[in-house]
Amino acid sequence: GIAIAWTRKQGVWIAPSATAVATQTNVLSVDAVRLEQTDAFTIARHYSGEVVAGRTSELGFDQSGELVWVGADRGDRVEIGQVLARLDIRQLQAQRSQLVAQRDQSQALLRELEVGPRQEDIDAARSRVQDLENQLQLSRIQETRREYLYEEGAISQEQLDEASFGAEALEDRMASAQSQLDELLAGTRIEQLDAQRSVVRQLTARIADIDIAIEKGNLIAPFSGVISERRMDEGTVVDGGQSVLRLVEDAQTEVEIGVPVEVATELELGSEHSIQIGNRTYRAAATAIVPEVDEVTRTRQVVFTVEPANQLDISPGQIAELTIAQATPESGYWVPTAALVPSDRGLWACYVLVEDDSSLEASVEASDLNSSGSTYRVERREVEVLHTDGTQSFIRGTVESGDRMVSSGTQRLVPGQQVRWAES
Repeated sequence: GIAIAWTRKQGVWIAPSATAVATQTNVLSVDAVRLEQTDAFTIARHYSGEVVAGRTSELGFDQSGELVWVGADRGDRVEIGQVLARLDIRQLQAQRSQLVAQRDQSQALLRELEVGPRQEDIDAARSRVQDLENQLQLSRIQETRREYLYEEGAISQEQLDEASFGAEALEDRMASAQSQLDELLAGTRIEQLDAQRSVVRQLTARIADIDIAIEKGNLIAPFSGVISERRMDEGTVVDGGQSVLRLVEDAQTEVEIGVPVEVATELELGSEHSIQIGNRTYRAAATAIVPEVDEVTRTRQVVFTVEPANQLDISPGQIAELTIAQATPESGYWVPTAALVPSDRGLWACYVLVEDDSSLEASVEASDLNSSGSTYRVERREVEVLHTDGTQSFIRGTVESGDRMVSSGTQRLVPGQQVRWAES
């Protein structure tokens, strides 16, 4: 089953010799690729991170008190502004009622001062002054009489002193009554009005403070999300700032990935990248780059935002992997990794097909081949592997653009061996 290729010389068909036939039947067929030089190669780098919630909050009260109601549990979705828990606020309500009563009383007094004294009060004060004037006049007459009687020796010094003291006491009382009358006639002083207004404002502020405390007795959801933890139940006396519920935002999911400093500096805010989460790949935009370098990993944190349509498919805590294609400016050739064989001093080698002047001119077609090929000699070349991604490797070395490199079956070759290659 071997087809012999005859050659024609000067119009005569000549069959090859038996030795040539035997030699051609032992020529090994190989696969080869032509090398094409490139000025750079791209490497896909992979960096791992974690899916995090856009916002996470430990919800608690500003003040201490007894927890009387909790209206949310783990896994519940809540909306912004929704009441999630309540404290016992009865004592605050009692304090508020007391302050409201005091304010009402102060406001009534303020209104009275603003209106000023009544005419009835003025008339009564004037009557008191007139009455005291009459009493003082009578007391002065009595004092004069007693002085005469004392000079005549009819009364003692003690009786004279009693009359004089009574007159002086009436003078003091009349002066006080006159001062009160003058005050009523002058009206309310501005200092009194300002002082009373200040009392009303102080009580109003205390009531507003109580209202804030009563309002904060309700635990309000600051944003929409899902309750991930319920830490307290009804009847517990909680302290101010103690966590009662943990709320995780689910509408804005982010991915945090640490990358080397040199990679972070090349990233642009807003640029989109491929991020694998679970078994799916998502498009995410870089929205923030943390300026500080992590002390442990020596990387910079990059925050990515997943497209809103896909945010419901991922959950905080999942592992995320970022793939970034980095171009390295280096001249070389992409070749199949299977075409490389180990060499000395950490280098690699490959086999290149070169023209062989002593090759047989006749071609042989084996029964299991569909096409014939040319015969070449195998030559070993030393190369350096710059990068490999498994099936393909980027090399440089003693090869040139256009060289035909054996791409498979290199374990069967030795330098100088003749092989057959059918270029497609």
